Amino acid sequence: MGTVMFFHLMQSAPADTLAINAPRALGQGWRVMVRGTDAEALDRLDQALWLKGGDDSFLPHGQEGGPHDADQPVLLGTGSAMNGAKVLALIDGADATDAEIAAMERVWVLFDGNDPDRLQAARAQWKAVTDRGHPAQYWSEESGRWEKKAEKSPSA
Repeated sequence: MGTVMFFHLMQSAPADTLAINAPRALGQGWRVMVRGTDAEALDRLDQALWLKGGDDSFLPHGQEGGPHDADQPVLLGTGSAMNGAKVLALIDGADATDAEIAAMERVWVLFDGNDPDRLQAARAQWKAVTDRGHPAQYWSEESGRWEKKAEKSPSA
C-alpha cells in the first residue's frame, strides 16, 4: 500500500516540486503519472518542465494521448496511469481511488497553500484518505524548506 504524501506548496509551483521529486522516483525505478483536472494547466506544466534546469536536470516526460504513453517515464494527463506508474502525483484538485492508492508506492498530493479553496480541499482529502486507512504524510515548505509536519499510519 502506497503512502499518500501531501505537499503544501507555499513558495513553489507544482513544476518545481515535481522537478525535484520525480527524478528521485525515477531513480528508484518507478514511473510517475501526473494527474490534473485542467488540460490547459497540464499544458503549462508540460512547458515548465521542459524549461526546468539544464541538460543534466532534464526530466523525460510527455502528455497523454500519444502513441508512446506506455513508454513515458513521466506522463501528464487527466486519466489513468497508462505508463505503469508506481507514483501518482495529483495536482489541481485531482483525486485517486482506493485501488489506485493501493497499487502505488507513493501518491503525491500537491496543493497551493495560498489558495483557500485548494487548502480546504486538501484538508478534506487528508481526512478521506486517512479515514479509509491509507498511510499519509503532510509536508510543508512554509519555513522555506520541506519539513514533515504530520504523519498518520493505518490503524491496526
